[in-house]
Amino acid sequence: MATYSSYKKVRGENILDGAIQDDDLAATALSSWNVKWFHGQPCECSSGCCCQWTVPNHVSKMYIEAWGSGGSGHGSCTCSRCQHYRGAGGGYYNAKMISTVPGCQYTVCAGGVYPCRNRECCGCQGCASYVTGYNLSNFCAIGGHGGIADGSWSTGCFSNFTCCLGPGANGGDFGMGNHHGAPDNNGLGICHCWCQRSQPTAAPFIGTVVRQGLNCCWMRCGCWTVPYGHGGQGAMSGRCGSSCCGQSGTGGPGLVKITYV
Repeated sequence: MATYSSYKKVRGENILDGAIQDDDLAATALSSWNVKWFHGQPCECSSGCCCQWTVPNHVSKMYIEAWGSGGSGHGSCTCSRCQHYRGAGGGYYNAKMISTVPGCQYTVCAGGVYPCRNRECCGCQGCASYVTGYNLSNFCAIGGHGGIADGSWSTGCFSNFTCCLGPGANGGDFGMGNHHGAPDNNGLGICHCWCQRSQPTAAPFIGTVVRQGLNCCWMRCGCWTVPYGHGGQGAMSGRCGSSCCGQSGTGGPGLVKITYV
């Protein structure tokens, strides 16, 4: 059976053009959840990978989440001894809830990938993602740590973890650091060249995993593209006493996600 509420609806054709203007509506009258993503590109950090974003009509709240880009992988140059490897770290995470007003402009920068494909033992730190504008102060998510290739016979390479960042760190309400990548030599001991592994890490909450290994190859470079925010792949050598060099790969670009209502 039809009821009053089932047919008594306001339809667009019943409203005269121009009869209702934006100023006639309360801020919450047409509110709905919306999401906007900003993706970093493989460009230099200094070039920004930035854009201007204007707050739409009827929006009063923004929840901003940012991920820095991943660190680049380690290079590998060996002359007289093996190396073991600590993979590059994924970018950091930071989040902030703010009040805003329609028409406000924000500069949104999703961290690019610094072109750091090197043959050195230490990779480059990833680029930061950040947002500037009304009700924000120094808000950013820093990039992940670069990978490390270690040729010492006596020094182990271990995973490091930077845990939750305290409220207010890097201008956010909640932030999280990340593991440096871990070494994994398949139980053969840190001085063995053969069957080495390297484990770069993902950015928090993204959930991607990349792993690389080396069994009997002479040299493997970090040539593959990794997902957003992920630590880059490194170069690895499988021969003691070789004089060959391998080049690292870059980390994954950063991300910014804005949820607004």
